[in-house]
Amino acid sequence: MVYQLDEATAPSQPMDSEAPADQASQDSAASNLAPASPGWTIEDSEETYRIKGWGEPYFAISANGHVTVSPKGDRGGALDLVELVQGLQKRNLQLPLLIRFSDILQDRIERLNACFSKAIARYSYAGRYKGVFPVKCNQQRHLVEKLVEFGAPFQFGLEAGSKPELMIALALLTTPGALLICNGYKDQGYIETAILARNLGKTPIIVLEQAEEVDMAIAAYQKLGIKPILGVRAKLNSRGVGRWGTSAGDRAKFGLTMPEIVAAVDKLRDADLLDSLQLLHFHIGSQISDISVIKDAIQEASQIYAQLSKLGAAMQYLDVGGGLGVDYDGTKTNFSASKNYNMQNYANDVVAGVKDACVQHQLAMPTLISESGRAIASHQSVLIFDILGTSEVATASPEPASDDEDLIIRNLWETYESITPENCQEAYHDAFKFKEDAISAFRLGYLSLTDRARAERIYWACCDRIQGIAKTLAGIPDDLAELEAAMSAIYYANLSIFQSAPDTWGIDQVFPVMPIHRLNEEPTKRGSLADLTCDSDGKLDKFIDRKGIKNLLELHSYDPSQPYYLGMFLNGAYQEIMGNLHNLFGDTNMVHIQLTPQGYAIENVVKGDTMEEVLGYVQYNGEDLVERMRQQTEVALQTKQMTLEESQRLLQNYEQSLGRYTYLSV
Repeated sequence: MVYQLDEATAPSQPMDSEAPADQASQDSAASNLAPASPGWTIEDSEETYRIKGWGEPYFAISANGHVTVSPKGDRGGALDLVELVQGLQKRNLQLPLLIRFSDILQDRIERLNACFSKAIARYSYAGRYKGVFPVKCNQQRHLVEKLVEFGAPFQFGLEAGSKPELMIALALLTTPGALLICNGYKDQGYIETAILARNLGKTPIIVLEQAEEVDMAIAAYQKLGIKPILGVRAKLNSRGVGRWGTSAGDRAKFGLTMPEIVAAVDKLRDADLLDSLQLLHFHIGSQISDISVIKDAIQEASQIYAQLSKLGAAMQYLDVGGGLGVDYDGTKTNFSASKNYNMQNYANDVVAGVKDACVQHQLAMPTLISESGRAIASHQSVLIFDILGTSEVATASPEPASDDEDLIIRNLWETYESITPENCQEAYHDAFKFKEDAISAFRLGYLSLTDRARAERIYWACCDRIQGIAKTLAGIPDDLAELEAAMSAIYYANLSIFQSAPDTWGIDQVFPVMPIHRLNEEPTKRGSLADLTCDSDGKLDKFIDRKGIKNLLELHSYDPSQPYYLGMFLNGAYQEIMGNLHNLFGDTNMVHIQLTPQGYAIENVVKGDTMEEVLGYVQYNGEDLVERMRQQTEVALQTKQMTLEESQRLLQNYEQSLGRYTYLSV
């Protein structure tokens, strides 16, 4: 399906990487243009949400305050994300909606290969690069098919970490010369299947990660008579950083220690299979934020590679594993949500480090392999969701206290009236004490519910006035700085964190989140996001900030009569497959978009789960549920608890609901 954009949103000529978007796209969607806030600029929004730091060259803000997407990076062409979402909604694709941009996926693969090509030329490296995509990063069929298609010119392969992933890789990877790296726990069937695939013209490399796998590989060779291509995964002493730092070292989950590697070499030699040992693999963790860690690991691994060659192994490949990071917060630091290097720095250090060891030991330079899943898949996916409502502290100016009201209320009112820049800190402590007195009096039965509510309204009005003054102070005292969080709003988002962003609560991963429109307006609210699940962990309260992590997001005032769209970016790696059915919120609607000269094409639509589908996952049958409800309505009819019309309406609503999206419609 190809959809033509109107003239204003058609892609322009190629733009350089620093340009936010083409002018034509910036001028689009005039009907959605919100009045700009006096003194607030697009640049202010860019700084607030750090979109240039994490979004270039794919995401920017246009002159009308909308986020734009440049799927081909700095090669030109842009889409207005708001118009795209509205167009998809008109095609009956409800929010939340996961949008995949196939062109971004292609661009990431091309950039990675270009960086290694440049590094190989720069250092006169007498070998080549053959990357693989780890299927575990995102196993969705349409995405893996596109990866194979886009990677074909570079003989870009796949990495399988389990038997099901091996089934995917064997069936989908048909590129001649592309590598299939076979990792993970293996049984005899796994190893035999991989070896037999050699006779299909494929290049599976079985990486030995447990000592017993050496014996299984030898047994498979003796049974089948087909020599496998083998590798060993080494447990490096070099350690990763951050939450995946334990992926290396003696206590790592996978890999062989140095004594185990030597023992494996001896076993393979005795079985006449030493010439099958051709690859060294290591992995020091995902999302490596510090380039020095990569340098150390390359240096150590290169020496192991050289020593394996000296022991008689027919070494040809060095697999540096994953770890190439993504700058989620745009700070370009060694913070866990960032990285202090770019893709070219990474390729340079890999190539230069391996070359140095090969020159030192007078060895032929190996084919370099990386398993860069996060860096390839993260950018291509954007989750769009809408806000359903808010919960905010009422801060309207209170009515003056009368002489016959309780003393606590009169004290609060006097505090409210007397607030000045000079006494605002003292006034805050007074107001807080009077509010606590009101709660204590209520507990003891001396204050009515109406009076307690009145006291709390005046207290929050005091806080609102004090916070307004505090923002103008040169130095804000710590106790007043806490007011912003206490008075922040909760915005209720139409999504499930557990389904769409499980890493945010599982490992405190931070993804860029921001409104995708109204960005020419000042965001006057500060708030956190709560999802649809009835779980206290179903929230987003950690957001990127130029100084690290903040607990509140800048948001615009919410108008129930108008949609308010937010986007979560860089979430294309791991989130989809790791999502769960908490509260039975299922997979979201998903669409694959490709940029065309006429506008954009919808390549694939994958509808999200219906209620009946998610109920089936937990062993409920839709027809059985409907029948149970019918029987209950018959009993209610006979006892005259409901009318026939009511019973039919209930059954109709019940049955229709089973076939609908698990998320809410607005």
